[in-house]
Amino acid sequence: MCTVIIHVGERQSDPIRVLAIRDEDPARPWNPLGPWWPDTHEGVIGVRDARAGGAWLAADPATHRLAVLLNREDLSDRAEEELRSRGSIVLASVAGTSPGEAPQTHGFNLVEVVPEGARVTTWDGIRAHVESLAPGTHMIAHHDVDDLETPRIAHWLEEFRRTPLGDPGASHWWEPWMAILARSGELPPTDDRAIVRDNRLLGYPTLSTLICVASLSATTLDVHYGEFEHPGRWNSVSLT
Repeated sequence: MCTVIIHVGERQSDPIRVLAIRDEDPARPWNPLGPWWPDTHEGVIGVRDARAGGAWLAADPATHRLAVLLNREDLSDRAEEELRSRGSIVLASVAGTSPGEAPQTHGFNLVEVVPEGARVTTWDGIRAHVESLAPGTHMIAHHDVDDLETPRIAHWLEEFRRTPLGDPGASHWWEPWMAILARSGELPPTDDRAIVRDNRLLGYPTLSTLICVASLSATTLDVHYGEFEHPGRWNSVSLT
């Protein structure tokens, strides 16, 4: 039940900004942001799922592509042995191959960013849909883009939209968004409106574990990473 906030500028020369919060079982090991696939995806950096080998978020500095994946409810009745890891979709995306009409995975929302714009592919196990993101600020979680039926989106989207970010090229441009996250962290992590989350009461073993921010344009690709000291609990994260 991850959360992504993304801002697409009015001009194609404006950088696209991304804030991604990962919710995962803390017992499932991962590798922090780094170049974990030198033999198959040279130069690509990302957050690696140490168990399956794929990526939650990945970026290619050579082609200025970025992708991040959020789990989504799967409505199909396909057997597990028919499916492959969703993490392979992220690596395929930054290599230039987007999902087809019937991916052999559980449901997902895939955010893909290139200098020309951003789009989200939603897959529920039955139907795939691709939505190009209009200029402005958007939130994605486990349902549709800007879905106001999702309490955290209904509660925080307009605040993200009202909050200006740092100028292009400014260091720590993400600080205004992090201030919103800090305010959201005042909510209990089990509150449906919370962005930093503890999903165990909902029947999922997942808690918010880490944050990535990225700024991408035709000339720049800048990605930073930080982990929460305690999964599911807000603290001021140092992004490196």
